[in-house]
Amino acid sequence: MYIECMTDRKRQIERLFKQHYRAMFRLASILLHDDEESMDIVHDVFARLLADRRPLQEATAEAFLLSCVRNQCLNVMRDRKIDERARQLLMLESEVSSREAEDIEAEISALHQGVADLEPPVCREVIVLHYRYGLTFREIAERLNVSETTVYKHLRSALDQLRLTLTPPER
Repeated sequence: MYIECMTDRKRQIERLFKQHYRAMFRLASILLHDDEESMDIVHDVFARLLADRRPLQEATAEAFLLSCVRNQCLNVMRDRKIDERARQLLMLESEVSSREAEDIEAEISALHQGVADLEPPVCREVIVLHYRYGLTFREIAERLNVSETTVYKHLRSALDQLRLTLTPPER
């Protein structure tokens, strides 16, 4: 009996397919502007209908089938919008990231150049020893044979020079 019921169901769906395919395809095509995707949607509706065991009323079949197609098309359009927004955000993010990376590289390059241009050379040596090698004022003073106060003054002078060099002029 179950097999008879399944063959009757298949015949009913086949008949509905032949009767309503054109209208369903036309609706999907109007909504999506894509014939291949429209065919896929119509076929998906019938595949789901075949898998579903609930009875289908002949009187309301056309309205039901068109509603199913419309809903599937709306889902596809929603997914397209989400994909497009995600693509735009990703492109925007990568633009910002590449710009930020370029800006950071330019700033680092300017900083290296600013350190290389420090005068007198002892200022350059003090700043490199302190910031690159992490030496304390006392360690730098011992290494250069000067007082800690002198190290502090050279470091202060180097930082002032870098601030002047690296700060963009106000407009």
